[in-house]
Amino acid sequence: MINSGDTAWVLISSALVMLMTPALAFFYGGMVRRKNILGVLMQCFIILCALSLQWVLFGYSLSFHPGEGFWGGFGWLGLREVGLEPYTDYAATIPHQAFMIFQAMFAIITPALIIGAFAERMKFSAFLIFTLLWATFVYDPVCHWVWGIGGWLRNLGALDFAGGTVVHINAGIAALMTAIFIGRRKNLDHNAPAPHSLPFVVLGTGLLWFGWFGFNAGSALAANGLAVNAFVVTNTAAAAAGLSWALIEWIHNGKPTMFGAASGAVAGLVAITPASGYVSVVPAIAIGTLVSVFCFIAVSMIKPRLGYDDSLDAFGVHCVGGIWGALATGLFASKAVNAAGSNGLFFGNPKQFLVQLYAVGATLIYSIIATFVIYKVVDLIFGIRVGEKEELIGLDLTQHRERAYTILE
Repeated sequence: MINSGDTAWVLISSALVMLMTPALAFFYGGMVRRKNILGVLMQCFIILCALSLQWVLFGYSLSFHPGEGFWGGFGWLGLREVGLEPYTDYAATIPHQAFMIFQAMFAIITPALIIGAFAERMKFSAFLIFTLLWATFVYDPVCHWVWGIGGWLRNLGALDFAGGTVVHINAGIAALMTAIFIGRRKNLDHNAPAPHSLPFVVLGTGLLWFGWFGFNAGSALAANGLAVNAFVVTNTAAAAAGLSWALIEWIHNGKPTMFGAASGAVAGLVAITPASGYVSVVPAIAIGTLVSVFCFIAVSMIKPRLGYDDSLDAFGVHCVGGIWGALATGLFASKAVNAAGSNGLFFGNPKQFLVQLYAVGATLIYSIIATFVIYKVVDLIFGIRVGEKEELIGLDLTQHRERAYTILE
């Protein structure tokens, strides 16, 4: 039953998604001040280490073991019974462990997205504990609800091909909550920091775009036409969003920027993620073009007005973009693209849009409440924010005794 081509594609896709976490490190790292870049790189790197272990020990079992409870179950702890034969309820032509390790890379990058909200001001020890708790009590149950056998949102008919709800909305709203709880960076009103390395931001964007083909096309779990469709619409939406953000800046601010084009491309990748296995090229252009409008308003107008310090716009890009992508799936989904899916509102099925809206709302509410509880518990026991002196010196030296650049300007 195992198909070597499908297995090879899923393994390659797993490696592509793994690359996205270091890519995110460069994307985020280029945006912070030079005294904090190693702190961001270390946070992303340690998530790759810690969540890889959490996933094989119990995270995969909680997320994907069949069951109708809060989590999937404990039957696959330590990958017990997760072998080299297919588990046909998830993928009929690849080894069960190939599906497991592909999903591991999603579990790793999701909490890494939250880093952008509290950059430059969280203790490393508290960050590590917070991340492990969030992955276990927020990511794993939401993953099971949407993708797991017996998950209630899956049973309801919610569509999320590659993680718009599970990954981006879930992490994006947690990012906003964390940014509000931890408070604004010191002296932010008098000395708003600019990205210290735009080339790093562009490098990270390019690697994210590259890895996203594994993220979306790999979610077909086979080397087939559905993977091709996901690949094509992923590239199309990212291109439309990058171009539209640049045009919006050009009109609104008089000049297009490299930073804006990169932000737009990432927003487009976010928005197409839940829809990539259900929509064709023309809807992908609409999804990518409009997400830049929504995210630009969120980061350039709403954030300054409300005053929260979502340092690297994790909420403004990932949550806002993810919400639009999930709802757009309910608008543009077509069974002509994926017979296993459902038609959306524009193809005669308004119920699917309502299901998508319900799934978005449920994820937002649960992630807000759970993130609040986890944050408060960790802060009460360990203290989450670094001291004012440590923040002024920078996390590279105070948390890791390292400096990214030995020659200072």
